[in-house]
Amino acid sequence: MITTPAFAGQRFAVLGLARSGMSAVNSLLAGGATVTAWDSREEPRRAIGNRCELADPVGIDLTGYAGVVVSPGVPLNQHPIAGHAASFGVPVIGDIELFAQARPNLPAHRVVGITGTNGKSTTTALLHHIVQSAALPTRMGGNIGLPVLGQNPLDAGGVYILELSSYQLDLTHTLQCDVAALLNITPDHLDRYDGFTGYAASKARLFAMQRADQFAVFGTSDAMTQGIAARESQLRDPAKVRIVGGHDLAELQADWPSLQGPHNLQNAAVAVAIAEALGLTAGQWRPALASFRGLPHRMERVADVNGVMFINDSKATNPASAAPALAAFPPNPRRRIHWIVGGLPKGDTLGECMPFVRNVASAYTIGEAGPLFADLLEDQVPVVRSEMMCEAIRQAMEVAVPGDVVLLSPACASFDQFRDYEARGDAFRQIVEALTTPEPALGAKH
Repeated sequence: MITTPAFAGQRFAVLGLARSGMSAVNSLLAGGATVTAWDSREEPRRAIGNRCELADPVGIDLTGYAGVVVSPGVPLNQHPIAGHAASFGVPVIGDIELFAQARPNLPAHRVVGITGTNGKSTTTALLHHIVQSAALPTRMGGNIGLPVLGQNPLDAGGVYILELSSYQLDLTHTLQCDVAALLNITPDHLDRYDGFTGYAASKARLFAMQRADQFAVFGTSDAMTQGIAARESQLRDPAKVRIVGGHDLAELQADWPSLQGPHNLQNAAVAVAIAEALGLTAGQWRPALASFRGLPHRMERVADVNGVMFINDSKATNPASAAPALAAFPPNPRRRIHWIVGGLPKGDTLGECMPFVRNVASAYTIGEAGPLFADLLEDQVPVVRSEMMCEAIRQAMEVAVPGDVVLLSPACASFDQFRDYEARGDAFRQIVEALTTPEPALGAKH
């Protein structure tokens, strides 16, 4: 794990003991800190055992504490921990800030931070693949689901590649990324912020923490990102700012089987710009783009049965992230999209998806958003009110012909029917497998 002797003798509280919280406890204890930990669930509290004090930091005296480490899932605009810690003058931080504090004691290294509303997981994994293919030591962590503190430190010359959500950035104060990247900003998580402007300001903090001589990379898909890029161009050497749209890479995209669609062209362009800022050449990044296999739940091709392609894009939890999946399959006489859409809605429209509904042959609405989305789509495409995902898959399979695509890209959160988007994507994969696997012939030997 990653830790530092700088934690020795300090006292921290940790609120939330999922993956990042548990790794923070382990890192702090290994560094010699005293820790008070808490989670509302009994299981993680039991896993902590007697290694540290168990108490909810909201109800204790925080005098002398160096920080309260909270899970990114804790809504700081609503949870009492923010006000309670402030009353003692104690900072509320996250595991990424602990990593930033540990950096001076690590072997010489560089850090890349990647944020944005959509595409950051794919871009993070793609850059990790590029750097790894170039034979540089590298670790991938952060919002992608791999707590950075839980990983072994890199040898000298290594590159840490971090996917950073707005929630993580809210809890980070001293992370100076050698290369910071912002893909895009579209409305999301607005229940946690003072409107869209507040959400965008959270993303912009990644660059405010940098020095003026460090690299900044920006996508070009929206005005808010362009505005932040313009401001950063005024604050640092223009040679340290890259604004990329991917047009110069478009002719290469046909060679990238796991990076199709205009959104992935933007993701690839940002990853390439970061790679070049790290000193890699086209001879290193170009073959890596072709060999990249993609991520689960992000335009994941789970099956190809009788010429019908089944794609799991469960990570598309809002209309802005579902729209690129629809755009990746433009109208084709030999291909039709059967779109499975719905879940727990984040708004009352399908927003960015609507310009690409012309690519859809039929829509199958599911979950809490099902009736709303059916009403929105019925004037545009044939709609089947499926309610449950298993029904939607079965109904799409009944009419799909060779060349068609059955696409799960829900444009919604999953929490009405599933634990998270991963559980939803796993269920899609399992249902497809069950429905497309021939039953053994009667009397067949096993």
